[in-house]
Amino acid sequence: MSSDATMSIHLPPTCEAALLERFLKAEAMALWTVRSARLQDVPPNVYAFLRKHEEDEQQHLAQFETMIGRRPRERERFPSVPRQWPALAVQLYGYESLGLEFATLLVTLRPDLASIREDELVHVEFFEQEIHRLLRSEAAAAEQARISARAWWRKLPRTVDRYLDAAVLDPCRQTLIKLILAAIEQRFRETGLLGGKEATMMPSVRLAVGEDP
Repeated sequence: MSSDATMSIHLPPTCEAALLERFLKAEAMALWTVRSARLQDVPPNVYAFLRKHEEDEQQHLAQFETMIGRRPRERERFPSVPRQWPALAVQLYGYESLGLEFATLLVTLRPDLASIREDELVHVEFFEQEIHRLLRSEAAAAEQARISARAWWRKLPRTVDRYLDAAVLDPCRQTLIKLILAAIEQRFRETGLLGGKEATMMPSVRLAVGEDP
């Protein structure tokens, strides 16, 4: 699945600095999350992929640090992630899908950063395959994945709203939120993580700022 709707947005050049700042934060969070995920009990093929994934995120982070001229705030400990694989797979798939949408948005202003979007697409496709595998497996694992997806989806608008919280983005902020949420909803629906009523009801995009889902 492509992110054509997000790609169709034409942001003014004045938005570039704000997007780079947010990508620095997002890449740091992605790196810490992958490191935390590697400590969990994941399938062998996933562990091998996470090692390569970590290398990609390190390279991306170093690239953004060079462009912006600063490093992200250090964390005393890794972010917490689910211990059970079905729930963890959903979280990784969700965040990678979100990362792809932001990378797509960034490339509209910085075409020279297209390789980062290509890496994000590889990450999304890998976890999408794992989600399909989970949903075809035993009923308990499939149900846990769907329950986790619904919980993650309900919390997602806070994260998107916060990451787009910049004065320069205010004129198009609500449009961007709706497009990003719609793209991720479509991914979750087409993979089978969401279905029925909860998949067609767009979460509110005016929630108060809170913690990451």
